Amino acid sequence: MPGSQGQFPLTQNVTVVEGGTANLTCRVDQNDNTSLQWSNPAQQTLYFDDKKALRDNRIELVRASWHELSISVSDVSLSDEGQYTCSLFTMPVKTSKAFLTVLGVPEKPQITGFTSPVMEGERMQLTCKTSGSKPAADIRWFKNDKEVKDVKYLKEEDANRKTFTVSSTLDFLADRNDDGAVVSCRVDHESLNSTPQIAMQVLEIHYTPLVKIISSNSWPEEGQSIILTCESKGKPVPEPVLWTKDGGELPDPERMVVNGRVLSISFLNKTDNGTYRCEAKNPIGRNSTEYVLIVHDVFNTLLPTTVIPSLTTATVTTTVALTTSTTTSATANSTRDPNALAGQTGPDHALIGGIVAVVVFVTLCSIILLGRYLARHKGTYLTNEAKGAEDAPDADTAIINAEGSQVNAEEKKEYFI
Repeated sequence: MPGSQGQFPLTQNVTVVEGGTANLTCRVDQNDNTSLQWSNPAQQTLYFDDKKALRDNRIELVRASWHELSISVSDVSLSDEGQYTCSLFTMPVKTSKAFLTVLGVPEKPQITGFTSPVMEGERMQLTCKTSGSKPAADIRWFKNDKEVKDVKYLKEEDANRKTFTVSSTLDFLADRNDDGAVVSCRVDHESLNSTPQIAMQVLEIHYTPLVKIISSNSWPEEGQSIILTCESKGKPVPEPVLWTKDGGELPDPERMVVNGRVLSISFLNKTDNGTYRCEAKNPIGRNSTEYVLIVHDVFNTLLPTTVIPSLTTATVTTTVALTTSTTTSATANSTRDPNALAGQTGPDHALIGGIVAVVVFVTLCSIILLGRYLARHKGTYLTNEAKGAEDAPDADTAIINAEGSQVNAEEKKEYFI
């Protein structure tokens, strides 16, 4: 059989998932009626050409010829893993090895350590575990599809010393933002054909109410109305909210109407000024928030349009002084009123300042007009040097009657301007 002397059987390593079927193939390019044989890791003959040698119903002949001997092993178990040998019975016998790798499929993972519900601020430790993987499986954590990296990982060998049990722990503080979040544990392994096994847990977090007041009117004035809405969010759902004013009950139930979480106040007046509190509670606890209401006088809106043009220096000084006083008063009010706008002026000071400025302006105008009138009417008088002043009806006649000529009389005339 010289044609077969240089030939070696050809085989390939095989990887199969536990419970699957492994196909072992041995080929020879040139063979002069030389027999082929497959044997297992224990060196037991499985097939000699087309003849079955080992009684194992899982082992079957696929193809037998002078150039190929193929067999199949179904329902493969971890114990089937090992090195298989194909032999070509030449002189000497030539062999080729094929290693059969059996993958252990990880069991479906389970999440433990969760109790429902969890109070906000409590520490949670969730553990995900899977067994039977070979090689060891990989575990990843996700919260609402976002991977969580900071986790603990532990790998332990199973009793059969072939597979592994893998566990991972997710440790975090319960937060209200996690309420309703989906925490998932994903097991990846090459035996799963890119289809990971996933265990999921929906978080239920209980927390105290979060309270906020929303106003319908940012600049409430006398005669208007305002609606205060108390938004409260908590788990369990908070009970109906409680409205108070300055630490006591609402003083005017006819105008101050509470409907659920809404407080409506109609026909606002200065007596409505004060601190309004909204309180919500549930079995976990209670919380509250406050709103300071300042009802503004309608005259406030007229002050910015009051302009007095062309004032004298004294008038401007007076106006500035009054404005400064008004601004100081408004600043003090803003300090007491956290809801008041910056630069707000008091209505009483503004009215008084305007009246004083007008009076000063009218007085100065009267003095100026009187001075101009007197300047236009100048008077004359005759000095004591003129004679006959007592008999003359006026100054000119007295000068003419005096001693001397007309020229001298004109020279003795003096004018008072």
